[in-house]
Amino acid sequence: MTDRTAARSKFLSFVLRHRPEELGLTLDDAGWASVQDLLDSCKTAGRELTREELDHIVATSDKKRFSFSDDGLYIRANQGHSIQVDLGYEPREPPEILYHGTATRFFKSIQREGLNKGKRHQVHLSSDAATAARVGSRHGKPIVLRILSGQMSADGHLFYLSENGVWLTDRVPPGYILAE
Repeated sequence: MTDRTAARSKFLSFVLRHRPEELGLTLDDAGWASVQDLLDSCKTAGRELTREELDHIVATSDKKRFSFSDDGLYIRANQGHSIQVDLGYEPREPPEILYHGTATRFFKSIQREGLNKGKRHQVHLSSDAATAARVGSRHGKPIVLRILSGQMSADGHLFYLSENGVWLTDRVPPGYILAE
């Protein structure tokens, strides 16, 4: 991914997950924005983006952050919103173990309070430790936490699987968390 593509992808994440008003965009209840409105708004804001660049970003994002509607006229972020959207994900049975990557400096607090969604709508979990380690390293020295997701599910906690393979849940209480 070129520097320009990476910068555009980060900007799209910011706009489609947190601040659509930065471009004067309106998202529908499910988080969709008109592709044409997005392209026009980017141009007006001096951040010109072509449809070809947008297609490339969506197709090559290693984290599969975005999706187009079936007709290609709308785009949305797959998860990670801090604004209210209903992505329409149905509860799913998780694997027995999921993983969460974070910085070691947060571990004591997590041991006391569990994993909370913070400003996001849900806690993000990975199906593999390597992905969790990469996520954790963005915040400092990483630690990978094993989440007893099978037991959580059996105890009534709901899990959702986003379009890009990220597992989501509302909260992970401390008793379901083990350090790797």
